[in-house]
Formats: sequence, C-alpha cells, structure tokens
Amino acid sequence: MVDWYLPLKLVHVLSAIIAVGTNVTYFVWLAAMKDRPAAEQSFALDTIKKLDSRLANPAYGILPLTGVIMILVSDGWAFTTFWILFAIGLYILVGVFGGALFAPSLRRQTELVASDGSGSAAYEAAGRRTRVTGLLTMLPVAGILYLMVMKPTP
Repeated sequence: MVDWYLPLKLVHVLSAIIAVGTNVTYFVWLAAMKDRPAAEQSFALDTIKKLDSRLANPAYGILPLTGVIMILVSDGWAFTTFWILFAIGLYILVGVFGGALFAPSLRRQTELVASDGSGSAAYEAAGRRTRVTGLLTMLPVAGILYLMVMKPTP
C-alpha cells in the first residue's frame, strides 16, 4: 500500500510557497512602479494580474485539494481539528477578500492608468485601495501559515 500523505504534503507546501511568495511580490511591484511613467505602471499592473492568474490563483486552488486529501488519508487529522477548521475559515476569508476587494481594486487601478494616466487623484486613490486590500488579503494568509506550521490546539 502506498502512503500518499508525504507526497501530498510536498505538493501542498510547494503550492503554499508559490501562492504566498507570488502574492508578496505584488507589494514589491507596487512600490517599484510608484512615480514611474504611466506605461511602466501599466506594465507592472499587467504583470501582477498575470502572476495572479497564472501562478498564485492556481496554487491557491491546489491547496484545498491537497489539504482535503491529506486529511482523508491521514491517521490523526480530522476536519473538526481546531487549527484545520479555523484555517478553512481563513481560507474562505482570503477568497472573499481577494475576489471582492483586491481583484476589483487592481482592475480599477489598471483601467485608470490606461485612461487617465498615473497622475490623477482617482488613480492615486485606486493605488491606495489596491495596497490596502492586498494587505487585508494577506493577513488571513499569515494566519493560515501560522496554523499550518504551529498546529495549535485550544
């Protein structure tokens, strides 16, 4: 009989590294593009969107699949385990924040740099919103990482 837990765990951890690592680069991209010409800002925003759709989001999709299968094949974990249940709740929160807050903010900022350029007040407000919603999205991610590594029990 093959023990699938460790190979699944490897895929799970690699997916987390890819997802979170990619997301962290957004803050670097956003900081680096500040005060650059509109064309360069547009390039940076488009690159963030590509990184999100081609790396981060697929990796975030793999995480629950491998996580659920690991629980099913493990001898000691259950969906009712405190840290697993709480991490699932935070994962849902990440999806809500990412889909309802960050993605629309990034989309709006991308539209504004193309139409108004990077000097308008609307663009500046959109940029602030993108940074804040990105941070709000990453806070529950940090919580999930804590739970996955520390595995606290109440």
